[in-house]
Amino acid sequence: MRDEPGALPGRFLTAEWRDLVMLNYEADPAVLRPLVPAGTELDTWGGTTYASMVGFLFLDTRVLGIPIPFHRDFEEVNLRFYVRRRGPEGWRRGVVFVREIVPRWAIATAARVIYNEQYAAMPMRHSIAPLENGGRNVEYGWKHRGRWCALRATTHGAPRPLVPGSEAEFITEHYWGYAAQRGGGTVEYRVEHPSWRVWDARTHQLDADVATLYGPAFAEALTATPRSAFVAEGSPVVVRRGVRV
Repeated sequence: MRDEPGALPGRFLTAEWRDLVMLNYEADPAVLRPLVPAGTELDTWGGTTYASMVGFLFLDTRVLGIPIPFHRDFEEVNLRFYVRRRGPEGWRRGVVFVREIVPRWAIATAARVIYNEQYAAMPMRHSIAPLENGGRNVEYGWKHRGRWCALRATTHGAPRPLVPGSEAEFITEHYWGYAAQRGGGTVEYRVEHPSWRVWDARTHQLDADVATLYGPAFAEALTATPRSAFVAEGSPVVVRRGVRV
């Protein structure tokens, strides 16, 4: 069905995103600028430009309302940074993905073809263990060049609501995605979900050869200590169909 003029684009994907590990690093704007899609600009918080390593579970995934056999529940790990674009209602805060790792080649292929997103398929695994103190141990793993890499975090106690204007709100509440297109131009798509509660991470680790995964330009940022680390509960999400801007 054709979208009505002025209406939101139709739903492309629905799912639940759960147990999001987020390690947030200060990034050199000069490294990110060549990757900024046309029509957007780098977004900052407190004068800092961020790149985040994010691992989470995709659950009950449906494309155009249809569950795809063997592709409903899976892990994703991605490296992303933050941009904004001026829309009719004001600034739209969005995310650009440097690379997204998933365990299914069909998912990676579809995302590359439809959105030109930088997906790669690798063997993956995860472990989520609740702790007696109310927190949890969360780990996402992927096999790259013959060895298992990992993104890990341990939390304590109960999750807390986001504080308005906080760093955690900035990281989690970018509700648009932007992808540079072959031959020029940008696709914009909207991501809808409620505000997430978060745990601050007591311990955290990125165990990977980031130079071979993301390029030597990212090695300095991703081998430094993160400026922050937390785990978000997650929620059901809706990803709208993309439009060229």
